[in-house]
Amino acid sequence: MRHRVAHRKLGRTSSHRLAMFRNMSASLIKHEQITTTLPKAREIRPYIEKLVTLAKHGGLSNRRLALARLQDDVQLIKLFDVIAARYADRQGGYIRIVKIGMRKSDATPMAIVEFVDRDVSAKGQDSGPVQDFGGDE
Repeated sequence: MRHRVAHRKLGRTSSHRLAMFRNMSASLIKHEQITTTLPKAREIRPYIEKLVTLAKHGGLSNRRLALARLQDDVQLIKLFDVIAARYADRQGGYIRIVKIGMRKSDATPMAIVEFVDRDVSAKGQDSGPVQDFGGDE
């Protein structure tokens, strides 16, 4: 019996899965569109939708909750300032999953995960200040 078993494990440990969701969420917020496998796309949707809902409600406690789940300061700012304002009047359904066929190498079903009404110019851009790590000049 599989009572109360809600999500896929995706062949990863729980810590690896959590880190993957954090990285995918940050990438999706940054570029507003990512390409991934269909099972990962279906699992990341509720994770992102809950983050956007937290951002829409605003407030310090929701910002701290979102930071704990996202772990990326720059993308948190974009989430609360840009994306939350964009979807202020929408009641849900912020993410779209579009199937794009099979991956050539292993025939895995692939999908594009994107925000509905996304900013097309955001793809491939850095959405924050460039960090200087003190390298050669």
